[in-house]
Amino acid sequence: MGLCVVAVRALFNARLGVTGGFSEVVGRVRQGALGFDWRGWFLVGVILGGTVFALVAGGPDFRGYGWLTDTFHGSAQILIGPILLAAGVLIGFGAKLAGGCTSGHGISGSAALSPGSIVATMTFMGVAIALTFAFNFLTGGAL
Repeated sequence: MGLCVVAVRALFNARLGVTGGFSEVVGRVRQGALGFDWRGWFLVGVILGGTVFALVAGGPDFRGYGWLTDTFHGSAQILIGPILLAAGVLIGFGAKLAGGCTSGHGISGSAALSPGSIVATMTFMGVAIALTFAFNFLTGGAL
């Protein structure tokens, strides 16, 4: 991954991040254009790479959504879809608001010693650690 960050910086003078690829694809589709720059192809590669891995491994190895699957049983499992949709929308909104996603800030931006990226990465990690402790406390250490 580190070599990819260095290559993208050297070849395109840009940061490597998935949000940039997603924004590129959405922007091109809105314009009715099918040609992507390297960011769009990066997103396509991430999706295809995951798909190829799943096929080589014998299919997707899905075991549920961890605590979310364990928490909701029976007919309450219908809530998992809306919860994941809302979480995805919030993550996308946060990534656009922060000017990049965890990969863009955490890997590329921090490597470039960008103060904004370092603060964003500390925020991502701090919230993740705090929520892990909160969920462990609320579930009695079941996570």
